[in-house]
Amino acid sequence: MYINRSIILDASSSNVRPGCKDIWNAFMAEGATFGFHDIPFCPTTAKHIPNRQVTWEEAKQIHKKHISRKEYDYYEDAFVNWYLDDYKFDGNHGIWHDYKFVLRVLRHFAGAITPDFSTNQDFPEPIKIYATYRMRLYGYWLGKENIEVINNVRWGTEETFDYCFEGIPVNSVIAIGTVGGGPRKLIDRERFEKGLYKMVKILHPHTILVYGSANGSCFDNLREQGIQIISFPSKTAKFFEERN
Repeated sequence: MYINRSIILDASSSNVRPGCKDIWNAFMAEGATFGFHDIPFCPTTAKHIPNRQVTWEEAKQIHKKHISRKEYDYYEDAFVNWYLDDYKFDGNHGIWHDYKFVLRVLRHFAGAITPDFSTNQDFPEPIKIYATYRMRLYGYWLGKENIEVINNVRWGTEETFDYCFEGIPVNSVIAIGTVGGGPRKLIDRERFEKGLYKMVKILHPHTILVYGSANGSCFDNLREQGIQIISFPSKTAKFFEERN
């Protein structure tokens, strides 16, 4: 169940203390509905399956190249993802604060996978919940700004299952990343597979986009259930493929 909440969004409102600044990006939540854990609901606004994916780092390089050539109306038929170490897109100069720049770049691309803020198993629980909150809120806001959005799903250990799937439409296309930690590493495999099967049980996705390897028995089981699995090579995999 999702409910509406009254949120103060206008810093000029008489209800807001003079000089108060919105450091929490509350404006992004205008019109949003929230679930049990106050995770915003993020609709899937993508109208088609991506032809390819690029990371935020690659997208910035592409943008810089075109702008330097004064190609201000360029278009890249790719969805942008954030399957990167958090320090490469979060922090004082990251996407949470420099959201206007993010929007300028994304308008040149086919769409975006919602940000992949980490929910690492050794993180305190409030940080993991806040990471999930930001994933959904950022995606919801991008959708309002007419960016085609597909929800990224990220889970940690079993305690995150209570909230990490919240805010995502049932029976839709979703995205996950297997770069870094996933079924390829034995130490992560059990945790990954538990979360994957729990996600399918709760969200019933008809299509799962996988950034990285989609090999393994867990994905074979999902294919047998009729779920479409589409994998996209990671930046590292593309590098070695080109070198070979």
